[in-house]
Parts: sequence; C-alpha cells; structure tokens
Amino acid sequence: MKVTVTIIRLGQGVCPLTEEGIRTLLVIGLDVVSLADSARRAGYRVYAVDYFGDQDLRRVCRESRSIVTQRTGQTCGRLGKDFDPKVLLQLTKDLLKRHTIDAALLSSGLEDSPDVLFELNDLVPVLGSPLDVVEKVRGKIEFFQELRRIGIPYPETATAENLEEARKKSKDIGYPVVVKPSRGFGGVGIRKARNPQELEQAFRDAFLLDEKVLIQEHISGKPASTSMISSTKEAVTLTLNEQLLGVRGLGQGEPFGYCGNVVPLLTDKTVENRCKSIAGKIALHFRLAGSNGIDLVISKEGTPCVIEVNPRFQGTLECVERVLGMNVVEAHVEACAQGTILMLKKKPSVFCVRLILFAQKRSVAPDLSVFEEVRDIPVPGVIVEEGEPICSIVMEGANRDSLLRRARRKANLIHKLLKPIY
Repeated sequence: MKVTVTIIRLGQGVCPLTEEGIRTLLVIGLDVVSLADSARRAGYRVYAVDYFGDQDLRRVCRESRSIVTQRTGQTCGRLGKDFDPKVLLQLTKDLLKRHTIDAALLSSGLEDSPDVLFELNDLVPVLGSPLDVVEKVRGKIEFFQELRRIGIPYPETATAENLEEARKKSKDIGYPVVVKPSRGFGGVGIRKARNPQELEQAFRDAFLLDEKVLIQEHISGKPASTSMISSTKEAVTLTLNEQLLGVRGLGQGEPFGYCGNVVPLLTDKTVENRCKSIAGKIALHFRLAGSNGIDLVISKEGTPCVIEVNPRFQGTLECVERVLGMNVVEAHVEACAQGTILMLKKKPSVFCVRLILFAQKRSVAPDLSVFEEVRDIPVPGVIVEEGEPICSIVMEGANRDSLLRRARRKANLIHKLLKPIY
C-alpha cells in the first residue's frame, strides 16, 4: 500500500513523500549518536549532522558532518560558545552536495531556531511535528496561556528584558523564582533566586544567553519527563522518566543542568496516570506528531506541572528502547506516515539509566571505546574543557537504586581515567 507522508511548510503549501520512498534519513542536532543508531537498526541509510562529532557516530552512519572536528591534542571547544544552529544548516548543505537524503529527524538544539528549521525543511523535509506547531509550543508565554485555557497546570511565568522588570515580575510571582533564558538547551543558565539579591546575579547569568529572560514560579518537586509517540488521532506515552539535573558528582556545574535520566520513573499509579493524561491532552491539542517529550515537575502533592514541550527526539531514546523492547525511529515514522501507533511489545520490566559525564577539570580524554556501557565516545587524546560533556553511560538493571549505584561507580572510574591539564 502506498502511504503519503505530508510535510507541512508554513505558508509554502505541502511536500508529499511516500513511506516506501523514505530510504535515507538525516539525523541532526547537538547529540545524535543514539538517534542515528536507532535509525540504522530500523533499516535506513543514515547521515548525520551534529555538534560533537564523537567517534561512535562514525560507526553508525554512512557519513557525517560536525561542528567540532575532534583531533588528538586539540580542544573540543565550549558548547555554549561554539554551538550555532546556522552552522548545522551549512553542514547539511555541504552533505547534500554529495548525497540525496529523503527526510530529516530532529534531535535537540534546533527547536528554538524557527528560521533555521524552515530553511532546513526546504533542503530536507523534516519528518515530525509541523514546524508551525514546533514554533507554537516553544513560544513559552503563548504556550502557557494556551495551557491555562485547556486547564493544564504550569508554573506562573513572565518575561523580563531588564533587571528592573525582573524585580517587579519576581515580586508579583513571589520568591523563590526560577530565572532562565527564553531559549536554550540542557538547563544551561537556569538559576533559582530566593530573594532580590540572588535575583540580580541570576538575571545576569540568563541575560548573557538570551536578552529575553523568563521569571518563573518555583515548583518544589521531582523533575520528570514523558516520552511519547503521537499522531493526529492518538497519543501514547511510552514511558514516564525521572530526570537527573545538576548532579555535581557527574561534573555538572549548572544547578539545573541536564545529566541524564532513569527510565521509567518510580512513582505510584495515580501520579503516573495524571502525567500520561496531561501529556496526551497536550499532544492532541497542539497536533504533535511522532516522537515528542514533555518536561514536568511533579509537586509534593502529586500534581504534574508542565515546564516545556520538546518537539523532537529526546535524550531518553536508548533507555526507552531498552525498557520497552522497541525501535523509536520505526514508531516515529509509522506515526508520521500512516497516522498509526505501533503496539508496544511489553510493559517496562527493567530500569535503564543514562548518565552524562562532564569534565571536572580541563582534561585529556582516554580511550573510552573499551567500555561497553559508554556512548558519545570522544576521540582518544582530545582535550575536554572543564564543565564540558565527556560521554554518556547507559546501563540497565532490575532495581533502580542499585542500578544508579553501579552507573555512578562507572562514572567515577571514567573520571579517574581522565588526565587533568594543569
């Protein structure tokens, strides 16, 4: 049966593809190793454009382009300074000079750059949520206003373009507040301010990254996320996930910095059902398609508050696949192409953890390819700057606490293998 995939281009009509015609995929974003591997295992010819250029990416795709060219004795640079979505676009153009690619899959890093996304879509149709939907759910204030209209809880949020405005909005909301750049990734630049004195530094930190700053009610609770597959008619929450943020022992210096996940989140059925209900309502209301994630904070009373939508593949991808015994890229294409959701083969029976390690000092990377559990592997001998990502550890086990302990021991071992540069 010939099935049509419709890629919506805002203001430019539509570009039809057939599912049977999708043979080559571009995976693009900050970190794409797990996504590229999933696409390869789903039977596609895979090309990649990313920031890091890790050595395991080269093993799972036909050809790749990266912002960082990793070479022994040379620095991998600094993500906050060197990452530029427009460079990813330029690298895509370079790749397309040599190869014909049918469709693109989004990882993190582009969802807050609508101009880049629309131009990318003109080069390679983006398979996923329509780009006008991506733009709508990432426009924080308008998105929250819509959540209020449909009765979904979220933290009170306001924008501030200067410190005086931030002071006024913080007083209106009530301390403590969370101060964050309007655009960004990985929790960088997000700060908690308990009083006007802390607010001043928090605002400066966020303003360095984006001149539009969000002042947000602080919700005390457990950070979580949903990993979803949805079509225009149906939305399924694959897993509810525990988020790991600001873990100093992993080298993460940002207080809200993303450090990985535990899949699934260990919680009671009532809370789980509340999260799934909210996620499904959002997916269908905003017309999300394919693989998407929703970040939440579950309050001490068990109320899920929506923080943001990630209209793309998530960092939980490999963990979700392991826990459920499925291929997320296959499910994504099925949902976008046929509007149907693949039946899950099993319910979560194990836990899977992904830890992201960061350099505690400026260091030389060892050969990490010898560790079966390590992903996002740097080239041996490259220099990783202090606070920058080194690699990921992915492990599974029957017990959440013992699994985390094993993963932390592996993280400590890798940290010891790094050679600090003084």
